[in-house]
Amino acid sequence: MTITTLPRTFKVKSFGCQMNAYDGERMAELLSAQGMEPVDGDADLVVLNTCHIREKAAEKVYSDIGRIVKNWSRDDGSAPLIAVAGCVAQAEGEEIMRRAPAVRMVVGPQAYHRLPAMIAEAAAGRASTDTDMPADAKFAALPPRRRSAPGAFLTVQEGCDKFCTYCVVPYTRGAEISRPFAALLTEAESLVAAGAREITLLGQNVNAWRHDGKGLADLIRALAEMPALARIRYTTSHPADMDDALIAAHGDVPKLMPFLHLPVQSGSDRILKAMNRSHTVESYMRLLERVRAVRPDIALSGDFIVGFPGESEADFAATLALVDAVGYAQAYSFKYSPRPGTPAATMAEQIAPEVMDERLQRLQAALNRDQVGFNGSTVGRRCTVMVERRGKLPGQWLGKSPWLQSVHFLGEATIGDLVEVDLIEAGANSLAGRLVERVLG
Repeated sequence: MTITTLPRTFKVKSFGCQMNAYDGERMAELLSAQGMEPVDGDADLVVLNTCHIREKAAEKVYSDIGRIVKNWSRDDGSAPLIAVAGCVAQAEGEEIMRRAPAVRMVVGPQAYHRLPAMIAEAAAGRASTDTDMPADAKFAALPPRRRSAPGAFLTVQEGCDKFCTYCVVPYTRGAEISRPFAALLTEAESLVAAGAREITLLGQNVNAWRHDGKGLADLIRALAEMPALARIRYTTSHPADMDDALIAAHGDVPKLMPFLHLPVQSGSDRILKAMNRSHTVESYMRLLERVRAVRPDIALSGDFIVGFPGESEADFAATLALVDAVGYAQAYSFKYSPRPGTPAATMAEQIAPEVMDERLQRLQAALNRDQVGFNGSTVGRRCTVMVERRGKLPGQWLGKSPWLQSVHFLGEATIGDLVEVDLIEAGANSLAGRLVERVLG
């Protein structure tokens, strides 16, 4: 059906990583600035902000499109205006509209600032695709930040030059680009003015951020000078870009939280080489030792892929040994799934699904054991918790500890408060705390 009027309501549905969450927020701000209203139910415009990392990502997008059309509840003869954005849009391009004619716009992650123009074209009956990659143009065209949750995301870097053999990011997000230092400070100031107490710096390789001779540590130190900003985090890091200045910042910038997500992917040097990871197990462990030397209480997080092509039982055993040696506070683990166009997709010795399933279960058992152990080790500590939302029980609140643990407690508080809490009980996924006092309301 031909669209004849501009949409008045919209809904953005984001999948996948925190960078997609940031992009979803920015698209919502962009559409709101055009006079559209966000809604939870039927929306005139639905933007599917997609992720291409997981297996069968594209097929899941087509299923979602089908559900949107099928569940459209209006009986006035209208049809929803559907846009597919994000990494699946970048990878699939015009093929999406060929397979799903209900889609009127396909826009890549570096071009979503063009949504208003594309919506106007759709309203005039013309479908459009934009998968260009001028990331700087995107950020320059986005509206200022005017609203923020207590915890806010700030994308500082996009793209990747590492070309790990299993990964689509260099193809869907493009080469590494770093946003200008001044622009990031301006956006951070806007977020803080809008209510942010904690900012998480985002990038596919966030610690690869460089601008005008400055590195990520310089940016962190500049942000720490903002009086109303209480906490700083960053993710996702690459071991190759973990430099001396950033390690030092973990020791002497109090606002930088004691949490480091540093993906390793495998504990086997042979598999790391096949993955085109630039680190070895030894160099990775040395990095962790240096970080722990300046910040002994740091919580470590990682990513793991099991069943990479050619992975033997001995290779997998080396991964389990690395897990035992590190003691991760949190971690993400996945079965390898081939991504079309990546070198690993055509490698010999693809691992049988049942072998991957069994190895993933063993790995996750070890990671869960260590997460429970880390949570237990923090019981008895007093720490600051940032209140994020209400809990399920009357008078209950939930927030995050400095180590990114979920903490629930009872008492008087407000969303955005920083409160002192004694950690009194640990579970696998959260801790119970006893409120001591409000530090900052």
